[in-house]
Amino acid sequence: MQWHSATEISQENAFYDKNGAAKIRDRIQKRQQVLAEDAERRKDAKKSQSVGAEKSEYFLRTFNAERAGIQELLTGCSGADRPVVTQKLEEATAKMTQLQKFLNDSVIFLSQYEIRVAQSALQKLQTSLSETREEALPKKKFAFRSRTKAAEVSDCPPPPETAGSGVTKLDGAAVSKQADFSNISDEYLTKTSEELQNRDVLLTHLTNCKVRLYGSPSTLHLKHINACEILCGPVATSVFVDHCSNSILAFPCQQMRTHNTTDTQVYLHVTSRAIIEDCLGVSFAPFCWSYPTLDQDFSASGLDRDRNNWSQVDDFNWLAAGTPSPNWTVIPEEDRKTTWDP
Repeated sequence: MQWHSATEISQENAFYDKNGAAKIRDRIQKRQQVLAEDAERRKDAKKSQSVGAEKSEYFLRTFNAERAGIQELLTGCSGADRPVVTQKLEEATAKMTQLQKFLNDSVIFLSQYEIRVAQSALQKLQTSLSETREEALPKKKFAFRSRTKAAEVSDCPPPPETAGSGVTKLDGAAVSKQADFSNISDEYLTKTSEELQNRDVLLTHLTNCKVRLYGSPSTLHLKHINACEILCGPVATSVFVDHCSNSILAFPCQQMRTHNTTDTQVYLHVTSRAIIEDCLGVSFAPFCWSYPTLDQDFSASGLDRDRNNWSQVDDFNWLAAGTPSPNWTVIPEEDRKTTWDP
């Protein structure tokens, strides 16, 4: 048996006491470090939430102020002279485009509820803009004696009369601000630059038609289009598509809004972003139609030929960030149409 002296035992106890104290200090330091890191994480999370909330508050403040400004412009159209109305509507349209871009740029920090509310507000504002335009600037319609050109002016033009279809016929002195094709099937339809320049174009209830619009209209409205091929020169502002199916469309424009459209190809040049809602089976490719005066019409429209966001499509029915919408696709290069006319 080995005996230890009192001094050795005392030294051994001191060693263990010192070693145990060191371990305790080490545990305390590690615990303090963990607590400090946890506090820093909570601080960062709180700061992040605060920044997000501040961004959201800024967006809502700015969005509501801009929306109120647009609504004020529309209200100011009531009873105003036509030039004033035209100016206010152009300004309101430009502000609408900017407001849509502001929303698109802000979705990264907005909740889905905030996005839906903003989108709904924009839709209502667009409806109000369209209604104000219709009320303040009523468009006179005219019928065509030929499907390929406007009615010719006779030496002694008759007074305006209403045709059976409800379309008003005007003499050559009454220049219409809208050029239309409606309720037509199985025909080849064209318009020249002179007929379209700075005018609003409405194509409605067309079936199995080929349409060629050579020129630069102000706006283009397509409603109730089925199995048609519609090609148009540069549209200075917006293209509105509603209830279109089994068709091929091609046009340059500043903005495109598409509703209730299915199984339709769009060959697009757009300087802002395309918007779809309640659509299915819509596909996109870059605009590739050409005709002799296309360059002049691009210049007249004011569109930027070097800026084309044809593949940047916003689907108002698809808010899942980072996941592509199933309602639209890009047309594969090998499947894109390249030859338009014989």
